[in-house]
Amino acid sequence: MIDAGRASRPGGRTARVRSEVLAAVESELAEHGYDGLTIDAVAARSGVHRTTLYRRWKSVPGLLVDLLGAGADDAWEPADTGSLEGDLIEVNREVHAALTARPSVTQAVIAASFRTAEAAEALTRFWEDRYARTAVVVRRAVERGELAAEVDAHQLLLTATAPLYHQLVLLRQPMTRAEADHHARVAAASVR
Repeated sequence: MIDAGRASRPGGRTARVRSEVLAAVESELAEHGYDGLTIDAVAARSGVHRTTLYRRWKSVPGLLVDLLGAGADDAWEPADTGSLEGDLIEVNREVHAALTARPSVTQAVIAASFRTAEAAEALTRFWEDRYARTAVVVRRAVERGELAAEVDAHQLLLTATAPLYHQLVLLRQPMTRAEADHHARVAAASVR
């Protein structure tokens, strides 16, 4: 029988192995795409035996689902700059940096999510979590008196970030950080 206290202990061997494996998944996915993501490559890169990978994650889609699920475990939150416009600019700068990194893990994960239903569901849960966390920029703006309470946080965040995903991911066109800042300013102005 598994000792529940030991298995869930933060910083223990299980957590370390998971961290090493997910770092390897992230790197392999970014460098080689979903088609190049294999259990053997993750095992070699992470130093974790392939039988452990098969036992714990079962398959490549299982690895991808866990990678996406790990995003809900992090402590990320949007910057508090003291203004709605400043907060949206910072959000867009983070999105821009993630989408323009070379290689881009974010773009690789988005592309991979179209390959399996499990990955698509995991990516949807990841985005739902991120949008829920980012809604705090609207709550702070309401508390500061910058916005009316009825502003739809989700719609505002989509207005700010959608041009980045559309241009950088769908159209595969370049976008400068200044352009990303501009889209945040436009979104902020649209609700004032």
